[in-house]
Amino acid sequence: MPESVVLVHGILMNGRELFLLARRLRQYGFKPVFFDYPSRHRNIEEHARALVVFIEALRVPVVHLVGHSLGGLVILRALGMHTDLPPGRVVLLGTPVQGSGVARRLQRAAWGRWLLGRSAEGGLLDAAPVWDGRRELGIIAGRRPLGMGVFLGGVSGAHDGTVAVAETELDGAQAAVVLDTNHTGLVFSRPVAARVCHFLKHGHFEASAASG
Repeated sequence: MPESVVLVHGILMNGRELFLLARRLRQYGFKPVFFDYPSRHRNIEEHARALVVFIEALRVPVVHLVGHSLGGLVILRALGMHTDLPPGRVVLLGTPVQGSGVARRLQRAAWGRWLLGRSAEGGLLDAAPVWDGRRELGIIAGRRPLGMGVFLGGVSGAHDGTVAVAETELDGAQAAVVLDTNHTGLVFSRPVAARVCHFLKHGHFEASAASG
C-alpha cells in the first residue's frame, strides 16, 4: 500500500500549485493528499488543529508531511500540538521557521497587513516552536533571488526572493539543502521533487545534493 504524503500549501495559495509535485510523488510510489486551508482568514493554531483532524481522518499507519512556506509552519505547529499522530517524515520547502523578514516589512503598512491576514498571528512574524526531533525532518531552501522580497526588502544574504536561507534553518533537522530556485519554484522544480522523494524514502538527501 503506498504511503500517504500530505501536501500543505503556503499563503495565498490553494494547493493547485502542488499538483506537479504530487504527480512526481506518485511516480515514486507515494500517495499524495492535499490539505487546503484558508491561509489568510485563520491563525496558525487554527490551521494546525484542522490539519490534525485531517490527518486523523485518513486512518493510515504512516503519514509523511510536506509543507511549502507557511504550510511548513502549520505542520510544525500541528506536530507540536499532537504527539500521537501516525509516524512519518517531514520536508519543509522555503519555510521561514525563524520568522519572515518580508512579512515583518509587510506588517508595517495597512495593505500589507490586509495581505497577510491572520497568518501573522503566531506564524510568519515569529520563530517556530522548538523542534523536538521526534521525526526525521529535512529542509529545502532556494537561493535564486526572484520574488517580492527583492522589491519590498526584508531579506538579506542568500535568499529565494521571499525567504532568506538563514530563515529556514532549524535546530534538530536531519538534513538541509539549498538549491538554485526561487520561492515559488520550490514546488515546480524537478530537482526539488527528487530530493523530497528521496528524503521521504530514506530520511536523508543524496550526498550529491549538498548544493543545487
